[in-house]
Amino acid sequence: MSAETPAADPGQFTRRRQQFRAWRGTRPFWAGVLVIFGGFLILYFPYAHLQLGHLSMTMGTPGGSSSLIIGVLLIVLGITLWVQQHIRVFAGIAAILLALVSIPLSNIGGFIVGFLSALIGGAMAVAWAPGATPQPQPPAGAAPAAGGAPDTAPLPDQRMGEPTDLSGTSPANGANGRHSAG
Repeated sequence: MSAETPAADPGQFTRRRQQFRAWRGTRPFWAGVLVIFGGFLILYFPYAHLQLGHLSMTMGTPGGSSSLIIGVLLIVLGITLWVQQHIRVFAGIAAILLALVSIPLSNIGGFIVGFLSALIGGAMAVAWAPGATPQPQPPAGAAPAAGGAPDTAPLPDQRMGEPTDLSGTSPANGANGRHSAG
């Protein structure tokens, strides 16, 4: 860093962190993280190479192509949860179904860890709901309306002796609460 380059604003990291926090709060972020992680694990294990000294072990299985398809689809669904949160129910259900399909088709769903991660992430995506926007609060020192009581709605006009049941199904006409259609 030379004398000519401007130093970073001291609050820039805090501001960026707050912006990310606000962005993260408007979408099912952790559900997307779990779905992407599960997709990566399901995708990784069939193509992993393990080195033990000079011995190379390959996890090539017949489920390699299905693991590739399921893993890539789960990663795409996880990114979709971040970018387009309004289709979170579809993406969550699709992630749950792909996680279930990964058990028989790709190494027991990424050795159960990828399956559980994608399953929990999909369930979190289905269960997530956007928060309500905060309503402006009245100032703490605001006085109530005149009279000291809050404003209330007037009660409806109720007359004595008039029937309030307008459905026409009373014991007097033999319907006893049933409709006459059946």
